[in-house]
Order: sequence, then C-alpha cells, then structure tokens
Amino acid sequence: MKKIIPKKDIKKPIVIANWKMNLSLKQRGDLAFNFKNKIKNIDNKDIVVCPSVISLMQVGEIIRDGDIQLGAQDIFWEETGAYTGEISPAILYDLNCRYAIVGHSERRQYLGETDEMINKKIDACLENNIIPIFCIGETMNERHNNQTDNILLSQIRKGLAGIDVVGEEKIVVAYEPVWAIGSGQVVTPEELERVLKLIRQSLINIYPLTIVNNNVRIIYGGSVNPDNVLGFSKLDLLDGFLVGGASLNVDQFNKIIKAL
Repeated sequence: MKKIIPKKDIKKPIVIANWKMNLSLKQRGDLAFNFKNKIKNIDNKDIVVCPSVISLMQVGEIIRDGDIQLGAQDIFWEETGAYTGEISPAILYDLNCRYAIVGHSERRQYLGETDEMINKKIDACLENNIIPIFCIGETMNERHNNQTDNILLSQIRKGLAGIDVVGEEKIVVAYEPVWAIGSGQVVTPEELERVLKLIRQSLINIYPLTIVNNNVRIIYGGSVNPDNVLGFSKLDLLDGFLVGGASLNVDQFNKIIKAL
C-alpha cells in the first residue's frame, strides 16, 4: 500500500547536499548539527542532505525537527529479498528519507549501473513516495565528440521508460556533466541554459506539459560553489543545485542556498 505524504509546492527551488563517501561518523554528525543550527527559516526552498547509508539514521535524527530533509545516495528497486548490501526503499521511507539520488555518474562508472537499473530504481522511488533525484550527464570524450545532446536524450528516454508521474508524484532531474564533477570545471551559463531547454523539451515529449510544469524540477550539479553559483541562479529554467564538495562546508553551502 502506498504511503501518503503531504502536498508540497514542487516548484520551490531545491538545493541538495551530496556528502558522498566523505568524513568519519563523528564528522558527519558534527556537520549535521552545523547544518541544522545554521540553515534555518528556509520557507521558500527545499534543502536536502544525502549522507552515506551508514549515517542515514544518525543524520536523520539530528535534522529531524529542523528545516532540512533527508535523502539517500542510492536506493534498490525491491522492498525485500536476498539482495546483499542493498537498501530497501521501504526502509528508507521508514527512516524519514524522502529523496534518493539515482543514476549518479560515479555509480554508472564504478559500479556498472545501467539505464535499465536506473529505470527500476526511479519506479521504486515513486512507488514508495520517495522523490528520485535522477542524474544525467555526458563524459568529456562524449562532449568533445558533440554527443552531449544524444547522450542526455538517451539517458532520459531509457531512465524514464514506462514511468508514469501522476498526482503528487515528483521527480528531480539533475544535469551533472561527468567532466565537471569534482574537477573545478563548470559549464557556462549560456551552455547550461541550452541544455536546460533540451532537457525540458525531452520531458515534454514524455509527459503532459502540466506534469513537467508542476511535478518536475531540473537542477544542475558539477563543481558548484559560491563563486560560480550566481551566474547560474538567474536562469529561468533552473530549479536548484546538486552540490558535492562545497556541501562539506556549511558556510559555503549556505551561500549557495542564499544565491538562489
């Protein structure tokens, strides 16, 4: 049976912290306390923190009564079963986890995650009232070979194949060019605007316009920091950021939030 979550304004900007496999348990706890104490009264934005799986319960307890929501760095497509090492969407929901990163390029690259696996994970998210943060992006080689558009369109088409978005179900599409992640390189605002239009049009080709307008947010990730965020935040089609390294410093992360 599906669980019911309160209706929210999906088009609020969203800023997501991806802590990846960084920090010790104590450091994650300390950072979570800093997030809760310094990121407050965020009425017009959704703020999400995604710690590693072993810290979900710890961080979730710390931020529970604050203005920050909990997200997972990955999810599995079955609720129970003989799947050693995986984490169930039902358990994530019970942990008050309302977001999950799906299809991050590091999982595609290092763990062989395919578009078909990502498709099943997105479906599992929606079936359990967890909002998928669906990552797409091209490599440097694909970029140099002018394949960016084809790669993004293929990832969107395969990742969302057969996925219906109905009612209050929501999706976040995160454009993260692989070559920009952790490299200090970023797309120009002009290039990002072109890609955002491409992504939006590809979504309109799949879903009714009302669904794209009301249920889908498109965000950017890849070496986002306080120095470059202002150039992106003025783009009309951009709904927020997925932040890696800069999210390990609460003051830098707060500046990114305030820049939106």
